[in-house]
Amino acid sequence: MNFSNFTDKSNKKIRILEVNKAYYPHVGGIESLVRQYSEKLSEIENTEIDVLVCRENFGKTYSERINGIHVTRAGSMGTYFSCPVSLSFIKLFKQMSKNADAVHIHLPFPLADIALILSGYKGKVIVSWHSDIVRQKKLMFFYKPVMKKLLDRADCIITATEGHISGSDYLHEYRNKCIIIPYGINPENYLSVKPAPVLTEKCTYKNSIKVFFTGRLVYYKGVDVLIKAFTKVKNCELFISGTGKLENELKEMTKKYHIEDIVHFLGFLPDEQLKQAYRDCDIFVLPSVLKSEAFGIVQLEAMVCGKPVINTRLDSGVPYVSIHGKTGFTVAPSNPAQLAKAINVLARNKKLREKFGENAALRAKKVFNEKNVIEKLHEVLTED
Repeated sequence: MNFSNFTDKSNKKIRILEVNKAYYPHVGGIESLVRQYSEKLSEIENTEIDVLVCRENFGKTYSERINGIHVTRAGSMGTYFSCPVSLSFIKLFKQMSKNADAVHIHLPFPLADIALILSGYKGKVIVSWHSDIVRQKKLMFFYKPVMKKLLDRADCIITATEGHISGSDYLHEYRNKCIIIPYGINPENYLSVKPAPVLTEKCTYKNSIKVFFTGRLVYYKGVDVLIKAFTKVKNCELFISGTGKLENELKEMTKKYHIEDIVHFLGFLPDEQLKQAYRDCDIFVLPSVLKSEAFGIVQLEAMVCGKPVINTRLDSGVPYVSIHGKTGFTVAPSNPAQLAKAINVLARNKKLREKFGENAALRAKKVFNEKNVIEKLHEVLTED
């Protein structure tokens, strides 16, 4: 979807600095979103985008252009509590923000909070709140006063759903600053990909119902719960796309439960194959167990392909994306029995899968329309 026909009526050139922990080709939901925002906003007339992030590993600062976007990766001394340590980032933030009409900071990212406070930047500050910090609770003792200064300073706080606000431990006192802009998706990017039996050809048994998960194999994704659920699932095979720290442990689980024949680890799937996998599956599952999963954009990607979704009842935006009883099922987190029951119900009922899938595709197109999302975001970033 091209935004070159959408123009800024003020005819004034606007410079926006997008700030995040990492950027493409780093794999992650927020990173994908920042790339989408940067590329689509830059298509709008009189809108110039710069991106500031940190290197993922030890090394010096460098800049590059990715799909026309100027990306600066600040030199890093490594990570601590999942946060980059970079004095270069603080210096670069001060330099680059001088030329910005608006700074758009994606949280959680404590280093960005510190950089803004130290920079003395006086322009417009927009915060996109993607998630609370959930696991690194010790960090919050030191970080909370800094975070509060940033939220006090912010002109606007963007969240993707009402659940991001109501489920947050920190946003209640800033509700009057919050505005909801859902994450957006362009169906054409998925439906234009030529279908291929990328999952079907890997099935062990003929006529199996194909259940699909994609994401990093880390603690909060709940893939261990999904594997346990598969000890009680009938006539299905599970396909897991992604890599991560828990990969070997999860593979050992399948051996322990003697289900290696129906659980397939696909590793990292290139973009085209991932889209083909969405279209080839019968059911998509997002079994996350903690509100670190704040939205779950992968379920939206499955929905746009007309697939029913099983997600979990987290105190975040996850159950706001796919709706229980309309586009799929929502089950209690960390509950293999409930998850298995939901999978079995959909596996046995093709008509219900089709009904939920049709509803899912319609909801994705109507509620999460990329064009509307980008235009609203541009309005927030550029209004006086």
